[in-house]
Amino acid sequence: MIQRRIANLLGRVSHAVLGILAGALLLAGAGLAKAGDLPPLNVVATFSVVGDMVKEVGGSHVNVVTIVGPNADTHSFEPTPQAVQALGQAQVLVSNGLGFETWLPRLIAASGFSGVHIVASEGATLRAYSGAHAHTDADAHAHDAHERADGDGEAVHAEIDHAGAHGTADAAHQHRAGDIDPHAWQNLDNGMVYARNIADGLSKADPARAPRYQRRVKKYLATMEKLDAEIRNALSVIPVEHRKAVVAHDAFGYFGDAYEVTFIPLAALGDAAEPSAQDIARVIDRVRALDRVGVFPETISNPRLLEQLAREADVLVGGPLYSDALAASDDPAGSYLGMFHWNAGQLISTLRPDNPSPAVQ
Repeated sequence: MIQRRIANLLGRVSHAVLGILAGALLLAGAGLAKAGDLPPLNVVATFSVVGDMVKEVGGSHVNVVTIVGPNADTHSFEPTPQAVQALGQAQVLVSNGLGFETWLPRLIAASGFSGVHIVASEGATLRAYSGAHAHTDADAHAHDAHERADGDGEAVHAEIDHAGAHGTADAAHQHRAGDIDPHAWQNLDNGMVYARNIADGLSKADPARAPRYQRRVKKYLATMEKLDAEIRNALSVIPVEHRKAVVAHDAFGYFGDAYEVTFIPLAALGDAAEPSAQDIARVIDRVRALDRVGVFPETISNPRLLEQLAREADVLVGGPLYSDALAASDDPAGSYLGMFHWNAGQLISTLRPDNPSPAVQ
């Protein structure tokens, strides 16, 4: 009799435990289903590099609108009605920071954005410019944009001006010695900082899917680490003293610091928007005095001056480098890591010791 009572008691306890476990499983399943059934998070990214990072970290859980898209110059961008509308509807904004998007405060004010703002460069290792660097998106861009605007375009420009700026005199992107270089993504170590910031920001805005963002960023970081090691290994065949590249503007300082490549920016020769004949002659003399150097046009800059330089100095010409914008998504440089693959490949193939003759005659 006692044994039967004990068996019945154990049976009731077992059923109770099973019930508790089943309830917990149901709640967990409901939580997972809830996270999976949520609509994508609406995210606005300021330009193509951070836009691609958000897609990598967020996957199918984010709907990303990139304000300044592939092959476009963030420096010369003027806010559009579409950009104001997209940001006004966004839950998350991802920007580079460091003064790179000079137009962003006006756009935020005009749109009324009040969501989570992720500044991707926060905590990155920064460098300062060592000379005068002129990025020329001065008042002419504002004048041209207002001249072209009509209908809603006029209204939104007026709204942006009213929100705290008149024209874009404040957006003249002039860099001087000691200014912080905003192109921090050109170092993969900083790219990892960007990715972590994006994952943490998305997790804050969307806690239900935070574990998914953190899993995705962990894989993304591992890929970055692997690529960094591959680039260092590939560059090792080129002596450090031969790793010299003439480029249009000073956007590759972080890459140069990371991989011991000396970049000679044409636009850094003076304060003028376009180098003078004397400026060009000076850099030609400098290039001719170097043992080995390559000339590399940039995708967002007119290559004419660099091609002239290459002909007159009789030096090697490499393929175009991607500085402030990615290529179209179906191109090799259409992603952040693809851009690194491409840029490193162009530098290595042009500067390698067995590449004997100039590509431009």
